[in-house]
Amino acid sequence: MNTYTPNMANLLNDVRKANGIKSMHWFYLLSLFTALILSSCSSDPAPIAAIPPPSLPVANVVSSTQTTYQEYPASVEGTVNVEVRPQISGALDKVFVDEGAFVKAGEAIFKINDQPYRAALNNAMASLHAAEAAHGNAQLEIDKLTPLVANKVVSDYQLKSARAAFQVTRANIESARANVSTAKINLGYTLIKAPVSGYIGRLLKKQGSLVSPQDVDALTQLSDVHDVHVYFSLGEKDFVSFKDQYNGATLGDKLKHLPPVSLLLADGSLYGRTGKIDVIDGQFDKTTGAITVRATFSNPQGLLRSGNTGKVRLSLQHIDATIVPESATIEMQDKVFVFALADSNKVKKVPITIVGKTGSNYLVKDGIKAGDQIVLSGIDHLQEGTVIHPEKASDQVAAVAKK
Repeated sequence: MNTYTPNMANLLNDVRKANGIKSMHWFYLLSLFTALILSSCSSDPAPIAAIPPPSLPVANVVSSTQTTYQEYPASVEGTVNVEVRPQISGALDKVFVDEGAFVKAGEAIFKINDQPYRAALNNAMASLHAAEAAHGNAQLEIDKLTPLVANKVVSDYQLKSARAAFQVTRANIESARANVSTAKINLGYTLIKAPVSGYIGRLLKKQGSLVSPQDVDALTQLSDVHDVHVYFSLGEKDFVSFKDQYNGATLGDKLKHLPPVSLLLADGSLYGRTGKIDVIDGQFDKTTGAITVRATFSNPQGLLRSGNTGKVRLSLQHIDATIVPESATIEMQDKVFVFALADSNKVKKVPITIVGKTGSNYLVKDGIKAGDQIVLSGIDHLQEGTVIHPEKASDQVAAVAKK
């Protein structure tokens, strides 16, 4: 170790005098030099203390039966949706209902001008009367010729001709009667009645409009919405997972065991009644890869109408599902990981497979199992193999598992 001696001070003083350094400036230089020497003479530095491992909460993974919910876009239709179309052509004379009105089956809703059809009926009736008169004349001719032929006054050829003419008049009567029946039917078509009970849709034709059976647009639509059908689609994977949840050898048996489903309306509110899945389409759509499912909901107050949209909420039950708090996971490159506690309190980053979520918990299929220990928080900066000081926090996982 170097020491600062008087000989060294005398040497420095001689240097000051030779270079003409002022006393004040010399004092500063001497102080700096002394400090440098003292620092070089200090003893070896004390060893740095080891950093203790971080203390992090650790808990045992638990399992329990959980229910998750999945939502699917859905459309609502009445159990009966009927297009009301005219069966004859003519001018629309009267409209007896307004849009959105409820009508009963058989109630009149439109009236087409019936004058042309009344005239057609009268003409058909006249033709029938003429045919009946001709039939009577043919009968008289037969009655006249019959005794003459018997007495061989005239040949039987004339009688045969009279009988043939009689058959023609009988056929004419039947044809005239058919025309009368057709005319009556067409006249009846001038009054359009509701085929079912339900609500009237938009009235696309107004009073005075010409209507025809060939029109592209119907006069209106009539919907029976006492019960409604709600249609939604399941992808192939969702469909297989959904039907595997329930007992039954056939799809029909499984339908009997399906739980009720809920309907979320367009504003996010929950419809007050639950529905029942009663129909599953016979095949998947090749374009979308999805299958259509129908649920039926009671609608006694008419709150749902054809054309409504919403979401069907399905419940899925997970028996003995492994539960992991979402806060104990980290996502990297489209995968989800947890840090499991291994031997010697080292952590191991483990990928997990998530099958559902309930509240703030993930339901895990693969990667970890009940009884494994995982780090609950402070995992953002953890690395594989890091040694930690585990703090038991099993009560936290048990609490979230019950939620």
